[in-house]
Amino acid sequence: MNYCRLPCVAVLLVFGVHVGGADNGDVAFDASYKIVWGNDHFSLLDQGREAQLSLDINSGAGFGSKLEYESGFFNMRIKLANKNTAGVVTAFYLASIGNSHDELDFEFLGDKEGKPITLQTNVFANGKGDREQRVLLWFDPSADFHTYKILWNHRLIAFYVDDIPIRVFKNNTKNGVMYPTKAMEVQVSIFNGDGWATDGGQTKINWTSSPFTARFQGFNVDGCPLSQLSSTNRRRNNCHASEYWWNKRKYWNLDRNQIKEYQNVREKYMNYDYCTDKARYPITPPECVSNQYINI
Repeated sequence: MNYCRLPCVAVLLVFGVHVGGADNGDVAFDASYKIVWGNDHFSLLDQGREAQLSLDINSGAGFGSKLEYESGFFNMRIKLANKNTAGVVTAFYLASIGNSHDELDFEFLGDKEGKPITLQTNVFANGKGDREQRVLLWFDPSADFHTYKILWNHRLIAFYVDDIPIRVFKNNTKNGVMYPTKAMEVQVSIFNGDGWATDGGQTKINWTSSPFTARFQGFNVDGCPLSQLSSTNRRRNNCHASEYWWNKRKYWNLDRNQIKEYQNVREKYMNYDYCTDKARYPITPPECVSNQYINI
């Protein structure tokens, strides 16, 4: 499969802008994360600097952050399982605990060998989701590690692939659109999604190709943790404060070069956007226009 089949790849490389954050290549898994489920399908490599999750007919696996966060910059270097991964879902996301949850999703939807992987994103606020967008990645995500990032502050949520913005969700509460504000954990998992992930659930997992193994690196977390109040500590973190770099004004919006990158991804690689699905939304949701930068 020729993933670099479109000329806009060169444009993406020219306009690439680094999004700030610590170099997390040497941070060990145990510093910020813990195994959550599927212990026997989880392993650590390279002295704890790389984690591996696998899926077979018996189980998948997942790990999560030790802390909850109220804002931040969250990233993970991921190398997906290769070959025939139809029905296999690998997820990197933020999620709050409890009912009416908030959630910010990267979901990699596997496919038959030779077909490009679909990357689906979604945004939940106060339990309301159904905001799926999907892009076909312009590279083979199983051939090497790539970095996937979520920037979350009180003005903007942005999803990045190797510093290229692929989605934004602005704070439009003034227009009646709910915005994620609850403390969230970082979660990573691989699981059986063949009821919906590939061809609308028509293509099932071929278990003779298992185990399906995904690898993860980069375990530093640039986030403002939820304060643990006690009888001796009554002060909460101000997770919207500008002392955290991701809350500074420059991160309230994309810059002009990033907007060009973002528009290019939407034009060349996006194959589904809830905003244009008239069967689901006869009236375009109110957040869509500003999130697309169509007036820039």
